[in-house]
Amino acid sequence: MNTKLISKNPTAYHNYNIEEKIEAGIVLYGTEIKSIRNGRINLKDSYAYIKNSEVFASGIHISPYEHGNIFNKDPLRDKKLLLNKREINKLIGLTKQKGYSLIPISVYFKGSLVKVELGIGKGKKLYDKRQDLAKKDAQRQIAISLKNKQY
Repeated sequence: MNTKLISKNPTAYHNYNIEEKIEAGIVLYGTEIKSIRNGRINLKDSYAYIKNSEVFASGIHISPYEHGNIFNKDPLRDKKLLLNKREINKLIGLTKQKGYSLIPISVYFKGSLVKVELGIGKGKKLYDKRQDLAKKDAQRQIAISLKNKQY
């Protein structure tokens, strides 16, 4: 199936070491789908949590649809994620371990369905973030110097 990226979480890889990814469906209403088709979704500061053996995503901001009037839902409401029981049990086991979190990485269309890519990761410490930035900067400097040396 063809996939079309709608939105990415800009801070997911900066704040977390993502160790595993899982694809999940998401429960949405009609005006939310129309707003997503217009690209009006923001994943910054979003996270997922497990409650009563169900997975929910919080902090995903879907702007109200302009022509939706009374049918618009709360932009910051918690959205239920659709996973099978085996995947949920696996997530419960991983999140009980110290430091693991569920983070929405991206939202995309898979065919006509909206899917969320969930990442399972540990939070980075400040020195880890600095180390990653230093590595990126070194790689960039190497790439620039190699580009300048080519004739």
